[in-house]
Amino acid sequence: MPRAKPPARPGRPKLMNALYVQSGGVSAVINASAAGVIETAMKSKRIGKVFAGRHGIVGALTEDLIDVSKESAATIRGLRHTPAGAFGSARYKLKGIDQDRAKYERLIEVFKAHNIGYFFYNGGNDSMDTANKVSQLGDQLGHHVTCIGVPKTVDNDLPHTDCCPGFGSVAKYVAVSTREAALDVASMARTSTKVFVLEVMGRHAGWIAAAGGLAGQGANDAPQIILFPEIAFNKKKFLARVKQSVDRNGYCVVVVSEGAAYPDGTFLADAGTKDAFGHTQLGGVGPVVANMVREAHGYKYHWAVADYLQRAARHIASKTDVTQAYAMGKAAVELALAGHNAVMPTIVRKSSKPYKWTVGRVALGDVANKEKKVPRNFITADGFGITAKCRAYLEPLIAGEDYPPYRNGLPQYVAIKGVAVPKKLKIRFTP
Repeated sequence: MPRAKPPARPGRPKLMNALYVQSGGVSAVINASAAGVIETAMKSKRIGKVFAGRHGIVGALTEDLIDVSKESAATIRGLRHTPAGAFGSARYKLKGIDQDRAKYERLIEVFKAHNIGYFFYNGGNDSMDTANKVSQLGDQLGHHVTCIGVPKTVDNDLPHTDCCPGFGSVAKYVAVSTREAALDVASMARTSTKVFVLEVMGRHAGWIAAAGGLAGQGANDAPQIILFPEIAFNKKKFLARVKQSVDRNGYCVVVVSEGAAYPDGTFLADAGTKDAFGHTQLGGVGPVVANMVREAHGYKYHWAVADYLQRAARHIASKTDVTQAYAMGKAAVELALAGHNAVMPTIVRKSSKPYKWTVGRVALGDVANKEKKVPRNFITADGFGITAKCRAYLEPLIAGEDYPPYRNGLPQYVAIKGVAVPKKLKIRFTP
């Protein structure tokens, strides 16, 4: 009798590919998180190819994907010291599933077409909301996607994490710039500028403005005034404090958050427009505050806007920030491979002196669309400065230097080749 054929061995499950996407405003260290995700995913034997969305979630929707395997190992390593978003980011808000269902279904179609089973979304609270919704819809549409958020925001307003990658480097830039500008103003104050105003980012959370307070060590050191979004702006009280500082010190340095607002919630500098996420477009509070001072006291003044300079300043990045950014990217992949879904790695502070931290995790639903503001006990009783408790929180986050390589006096940054993954879907999508 012929021998019976042995039962066929079940084939190995097909390796699922991974997609990494950058979202929202970029930072000096978002690419360090990208390197953490990509290097960890490419080392894994349980993940197939690694793709990136060109220009953020827009690339995922339009099936404009980058084949990361075409980049050299040196380029991927170089992301660690390169600012901005190497793969392109986007401010593109996906609304609720019911409102934007077609867009979410399109994402799943793209994931199906390219065998994407892991989605790493590098962004802030709005981005965590999107990743959370994708994790829910994938199963509904028959294509499971493991969605892991990678924290990123210079505003430091993500809850359930001690701090957020991107913030420490901005904080260092603002603290250094405030100290240097203050020395400049002080040296010229007798015959020239008496008031200097520095406008910083932050929206509803005054973490970046608080970082300016690190510039001073003594009671009369600059900045003499910090204007927080968390403290309702009192014009009379502010102008009195400016005069007091000029009378006492000969000059006054003001750090003002773009989100500074009156008691009724109206921003000092409401541009009257909305961004792609539906947030009020802010900017221009620096000259508003400076003009108040001129009209009330007649002091000669200068103002400056840190703007993109603060978030692009990789040359003076915080070593703590760079290390944590990479660690969050690495942890995101490790969480996915451990079977977690719809979570975000977090930074858990163990102690401040010496500074010790570890990696935790939080459900995306607990982070999405939520903001962490500066606690009241981090702000002095008069509302114009930072407390010792705030200083103890901030100082470790700006610690250490992690300079990029220099050539001919300039930092050397990398640029990706950005080789496109061939499209597979017949229907094109216009965002």
